[in-house]
Amino acid sequence: MSESITPAPHPVLRYEPMERIRVGRPVDRIPYIVAACAGLRVLDLGAMDETAFHSKRGRGTWLHEEIGAVAAQVDGFDSSSLVPPEGVKTGPRSSIRKSNIMDLSGLLDVLGAAPDVVVAGELIEHLENPLAFLSSIQAEPRLQGRTLILSTPNATALHNGLVGLIGRESTHRDHLSIFSYKTLNTLCQRAGFAAWEIVPYRSRFTEMRARNRGWRGALIGLGERVINAIEWAFPLLGFGYVVRVLI
Repeated sequence: MSESITPAPHPVLRYEPMERIRVGRPVDRIPYIVAACAGLRVLDLGAMDETAFHSKRGRGTWLHEEIGAVAAQVDGFDSSSLVPPEGVKTGPRSSIRKSNIMDLSGLLDVLGAAPDVVVAGELIEHLENPLAFLSSIQAEPRLQGRTLILSTPNATALHNGLVGLIGRESTHRDHLSIFSYKTLNTLCQRAGFAAWEIVPYRSRFTEMRARNRGWRGALIGLGERVINAIEWAFPLLGFGYVVRVLI
């Protein structure tokens, strides 16, 4: 069984316009999630990360692969066309099978045993109905007492405002929603979860640096450090959030 969260509704917000939100300092998304999966059996939903499947392998930037290096077992599921019908072996103790991730009961039937941790990394912003997805996790009796860890980009991220100043918007074509601290809190409440914590994660431009060498790469690295410093001082401007939930 994974480590549980203190079973009390958290955080408590009044939803007033100028309400102060107290949030911790930003973390590194992948190491933070991976540490919570060490030695456990993990159900990884939306595992493929098709935006950069080939470029991320072996670089420490693919969440599924990094979890597979430390977990007892990782069973990934994804509906991506990149997943062959027979599935794909991604490591000695990890694999991804093609399936509808909204059919949670069917996935657990395939596994036979309930996982310790359910991971949904950078997934809910792609879904047509994130609340229905989270509610289905809460309603599944075989997951009671387990942990859900999800991550998603932040609507109030620093880079969103910066690129807006020059008439730009940084949004992937497959994204249907974008969430803030308060909307994530609302989702957890309405899904009926017992307890949760919302932690900001910092910007990382690893792939951009890999594509740019020399002075361009150095400039990107400098920009990352500057943005990270601002995110440290003002955590609500972090790139995204990790939400850790007691189901």
